[in-house]
Amino acid sequence: MKYYWVFLLLMTSGQLSAQKYFTRSGDISFFSQTPMENIEAHNYKATCVIDTETSRIQWAVLIKAFQFEKALMQEHFNENYMESSKYPKSTFEGALPGLSDLDLSKDGDHNLMAKGDLTIHGVTRTIETPVMLTVKGGALSGSTNFEVAVADYNIEVPSVVRENIAKVVQVTVSADFDELK
Repeated sequence: MKYYWVFLLLMTSGQLSAQKYFTRSGDISFFSQTPMENIEAHNYKATCVIDTETSRIQWAVLIKAFQFEKALMQEHFNENYMESSKYPKSTFEGALPGLSDLDLSKDGDHNLMAKGDLTIHGVTRTIETPVMLTVKGGALSGSTNFEVAVADYNIEVPSVVRENIAKVVQVTVSADFDELK
């Protein structure tokens, strides 16, 4: 009987160290700079799940939740460019290779490379971007930034305003994660 408990303990010890982290308040923002005006929007309602055992990561963000400084920009973004009624969300599904090898019980910064499929406006493309995961006081946070070419995702910009919209948009992602129990 004693060996049964030792065996059971050994079999479950790996499972106990596997953790999932999540957020429902990730910040995804984008910025584009043109000679006419800068365009910036934030979305503080992005969701994400990270599985440390499989190194998998998934993000989802509702397009209509992006907030702009000017209401007219937000309206044009949703109706004319992103067609958020037709394409209500964007997702990222991928992996953080090397994550399962990290000791997230110790404070520190960890540079990883995320690779996966980014879907925007109904178009899916594989991207790769550096990610910084930080553990501090038992809390996990992460951030990254990357560029998105508007044309890569079939986002049409009318010729009358084409010079007012950047061809490449800077995307910044940051989140504080809670352990999923």
